[in-house]
Amino acid sequence: MRHDDPVHSTVQLAEKLRKEYPGGVHIETFENRRREDARKTILRLLDTDQTGKLTDAERTEARVILYGHSWGASAVVTLAKELEKDKIPVLLTVQVDSVARGDQNDSVIPANVAQAVNFYQPDGWLHGREAITAADPAHTHILGNFRFSYKETPIACKGYPWYGKLFSKSHIEIECDPRVWLQVENLIRAQLDQTAALKTNPSK
Repeated sequence: MRHDDPVHSTVQLAEKLRKEYPGGVHIETFENRRREDARKTILRLLDTDQTGKLTDAERTEARVILYGHSWGASAVVTLAKELEKDKIPVLLTVQVDSVARGDQNDSVIPANVAQAVNFYQPDGWLHGREAITAADPAHTHILGNFRFSYKETPIACKGYPWYGKLFSKSHIEIECDPRVWLQVENLIRAQLDQTAALKTNPSK
């Protein structure tokens, strides 16, 4: 998928949050193959003094949230692991019907992630990771592995190509299920609102 394709819920959510949090929050979407571009963007945004090298203070100030669907969800975990090597904390990772790509391991969440959540559906030949675990439970709280099924309650997904609906119907249904994305949105909003509150009242 294109990073700006409005058919997809990942793009719709980004645009919605971008409008509602116009200041102090940078929201950007990337194709899963552009993971390194996403990492470089994060490093650039955190480098507030523009020295080309992050200080410990700049790392401490990091408030990173990562979410994605399918290969994009797997890329989220891989990106979080790369940020761990950069010593950058991640507030939250969200995986929606995560499908591992190549040598990626989307099942183990690195210790630099504070909270992680997984939404999946088990039907069809293309389905998501059923469970994620923490590499270090003392540092990462797994909020849950939430199962959805569309055999009894199918979702109408408008604008998707016919071949996707034919060969990966359930995988697409979870990607356009408003129930799933409302939960994703609420989890992200909770982090954004908490960060805003800390900036307003740093003593809390």
